[in-house]
Parts: sequence; C-alpha cells; structure tokens
Amino acid sequence: MRYQNTYTNLDTRLYHRQPPTPLDNPRVGHFNTQVAEQLGWNDDDDLMTRWVEILGGHYVPAEFAPLSMAYAGHQFGQWAGQLGDGRGLLMAQVLDNNDQLQDLHLKGSGLTPYSRMGDGRAVLRSTIREYLCGHALNQLNIPASNALGFVVSDTPVRRERMEAGAALMRVADSHIRLGHVEWIASFAPDLLAEFTDYMLDTYYSECRDSDQPVLAFLQSVVERTARMIADWQLIGFAHGVMNTDNLSITGSTLDFGPFGFMERFNPAWINNHSDHTGRYAYQNQPAIGHWNLNVWLSHFMRLTQDGVTRDSLAECLAVYEPTFMQHYQQGLCAKLGLPHQSESLKLAFEFLTLLEDNLLDYTNSFRALLALVAPEDCPYEQQLLDTLVLELGDNANNEIGTNADTNISTDAQQVWQAWREEYLAQISLLDKAAVIVSLQSNNPVYILRNDMAQRAILAAEQGQFEEVARLYELLASPYTVQDRAIELDTTAPARNARQQPISCSS
Repeated sequence: MRYQNTYTNLDTRLYHRQPPTPLDNPRVGHFNTQVAEQLGWNDDDDLMTRWVEILGGHYVPAEFAPLSMAYAGHQFGQWAGQLGDGRGLLMAQVLDNNDQLQDLHLKGSGLTPYSRMGDGRAVLRSTIREYLCGHALNQLNIPASNALGFVVSDTPVRRERMEAGAALMRVADSHIRLGHVEWIASFAPDLLAEFTDYMLDTYYSECRDSDQPVLAFLQSVVERTARMIADWQLIGFAHGVMNTDNLSITGSTLDFGPFGFMERFNPAWINNHSDHTGRYAYQNQPAIGHWNLNVWLSHFMRLTQDGVTRDSLAECLAVYEPTFMQHYQQGLCAKLGLPHQSESLKLAFEFLTLLEDNLLDYTNSFRALLALVAPEDCPYEQQLLDTLVLELGDNANNEIGTNADTNISTDAQQVWQAWREEYLAQISLLDKAAVIVSLQSNNPVYILRNDMAQRAILAAEQGQFEEVARLYELLASPYTVQDRAIELDTTAPARNARQQPISCSS
C-alpha cells in the first residue's frame, strides 16, 4: 500500500499516539475483498496473511502510525465538550487505486485518553450492522465509509448484557468531523488557521485555485453535505445520530450507529431509541444538516484572511438549501423515470403522499413502478405491484384481486388509479428504454432491512457467519434481482408493526 500518514504531522495536541489493545483470540468475521483491492491491501502478502492479527490488535505493521483523535461536538443539540476517539484508532492513511487518500480506522481497539466512561470496545452486533451498512451504502452510490473487514473475539464486553467483543477496520476518505473544528475553537484556537490549511490542502486542494480558497472550501463542505443528506432521503436512509461529531467534512456518511433504512413510509420515523424528542427523525435530517453546518461555520469567524466575515460565512451556508433541493428533486424525478420539471415533481410528491397515507413499503413501491412501464419484462416487479394494489384494498377493508388493473372501488384505490393514469400519460411521451434504465438504476431491489441484519447477527453470535457473507453478496448488487435472495429480504413488516428503534450501545 502507498502510505501517506499526514495527520501525524499536525500539532500533537490534536491526537494521542498509541497502539491498539489486543482482543482475546480474534477470529475471522468477514473480509471485504473489494475494499482490499481498492486499497492495494491484497498486494501485500504480510497484510493478507496477518489481517486477523492486525484487526485483533496483536500486530501493527511498521508503516502504520496508530493514534486517537481529539474532537468535540454538539450532541442532540447540546454542547458536549471534549469527545474524541474513545474506542477507535486512526491506524494509517493510504492512497487508494484512484489516488484518493483513505483512512484506516480500527473501531473497538481499546481505551484511549478520550474514552470518558467507556470501555474502548465494540460488540459483535453493532460491528456487523456497521460492516453491512457501509457496504450497502457504497453499493447504493451514497458517499459513506466502508470497511476492510471485522473480527470477533473471546473478549467479553458488557452492554445491556454480556456480549462478544469485536473490531472493525473502517475505511473512509476522512475521519475529520465538524467536531474537530469545535474542539480547536474551544481548546486550541491558535491551531485553527493551520488546521484549516490542512483540511483545504488535503481534501479540497482544487479550492486553492479560487480567489478566496478558504471560503471556497467552506462552501464546498456545505454543498457536499447537502447532497449527501439528499441521497439519504432519496434512498430512505436514517442516520440516527446526526451530532456534529458524526458528520464528516467530506460529505461522506460516517458513524451511523443506530441507523435504519425506511421500510413502510413514515417521514416522522425515529430509528434511535435514545432520540426521545425525534430530533433526528428521518424528515428532520435536512434541517439538522443545516443546523450543524451553521454551528461549524461560526468558528471560522476567528480567521481574518481570505475574506472571511460574518456575511461571507452566511453566503456559504446559503447554498445549502438550494443545493439540497436541486439534488433531491432531481433524484426524486429520476426515481419515477421522469425529467426534472414541475409536472414530474407534482406526481412524485403525490406518490409519496400515497405511500405515507397507506403505510406502503418505500423501496418496494418505487421498484414496482417498473411493472407499470414494462409489465411483460418485469415479473418480480409485477409481484410488488400486485402487493401494492392489494394493500391499498386491504387498507380500505375491501377485498380485491391481485391484478394491478383491478377496477377501483375504494378511496385509496381511486387515488392510486388517478395517479397511475397521469403517470402513464407522462411516461408515454418519453423514450421507454430510457425510463426503464432510470427506474432500474435509481430504485434498489435490496436495502439492509433491520430483520436482515438481525438474522445475520443472531447466526454470528452462534459462530455462523454464512448469513453475513450472503448479505454481503446480495447487497453488492442492490439494483439487480438475484437468485440468492430469499423472500424475507424484500418483505415489508406488517402494517401495524412498529419499526423498532435501534440502540446506540455498540
């Protein structure tokens, strides 16, 4: 691998150098061959043969430079003071096959000076969830951390119960969070200019060509964050804990602990059991992104160079809403196979209302639209469409057949039929092949549903990792119908079943 451990060149107040604390008897969980190839990890025999030892903390290659980062943050809207890597270490930074810098971050590596009341460990269930989610998001073309692999061990870890300790080698384009700047502003303000230059030169070097590089950098962070959150909304992803210390400066999804993928469509859905007020509900994510960036940008008032003023920072933040709306609206129209125009948006929002009013499955309902456009070529999607129509009838306590062309006799079906006719009228004006491509490439067949992850976790806790491997392969091609799938992979929960919130404990 091509090492480029640049973070170690920064002021030592920003981190603490230390090795990982070994796990007891680490064993293979799963290894991500895609990420290994991306990093060039598989070109090194020593890394390949000793990867379990490395993730288990028993072996640190000479080129690694492990350290824990200091940062701060606002948690659930409240200033939390100093935080930092309490159970993870930035083990190394490398250039991947695309010459992009990647962080190798070992999560579950033991106590650090920033552990506070924690034990420095991670448990198997949360490790599997993060491993599969990072893989899923990347294959859904959403910027996100991924992972090289994970190991399980005999180290006992106490959470709500005693669990097996595990470790995950997370790979991300950066582990610098909005909270890094918050820490500097509170505890080492003299470092702000130097650290800003480091962020700019390392991750936004193209901004050096601007007349005002710092402002160009700040605006780019705002834009990337807006697009990332729009991607979340489009796919139905809820991060769950959007504290300022959990948002990356690169606009890449990071630290998704109590995450969830939307099943039955409920915009007010809360997927974090600690979020008692619904601050981080799915529908609130765009507003929280704006709030976090506003907090972050305010600290740059300390800089006096490059035209940084209160007004110029406000102008940087002002691009957030139009960037989000443009990206989200374009994506929403693409999910219908339609061009981005007012008529398409009207149809899109009417469809979302239909899903919400009838608690239909978000992923399956969008994918079912293929059966309207090309019913003869889409047998799987035809089944989804039949289920959609059947549920509309059941929702009105009216028994109907399972054919999508059944005559409507209920309010819900009347809304559906009117929408369907208008949608097909717009589709008829477009190139059918292009519509099909848009529908197939913007509406996945498979997402990581909670029950899927839970089945893999329960098996892994019995020492069986075959389900993790199957889901890894399934989620590697989320837009393609696959024979390896089972019915439960795409089955929506019962309409009256509450989508369970996820614990933050990991």
